[in-house]
Amino acid sequence: MSQSSPARRRVVFQYLVPVHVEVQDGLVGRFTVIDETPVRNPIVVEGDPADLDDAVRAADDGQPWPSWQFGY
Repeated sequence: MSQSSPARRRVVFQYLVPVHVEVQDGLVGRFTVIDETPVRNPIVVEGDPADLDDAVRAADDGQPWPSWQFGY
């Protein structure tokens, strides 16, 4: 007898976070997303809105996330 696994759920959401933007000579050289900010007012972009609360709890569980830097 085969066992069925639970269906995988994918939820993509967005929320506002502070960023640090470095501009030099009129060009953005680097920006840093400060993602230690608690999730506030998330909006579902993809997936079942019924799964949003679980996704937010998983994303905002107090783990020490690093800041993300992009640029040269």
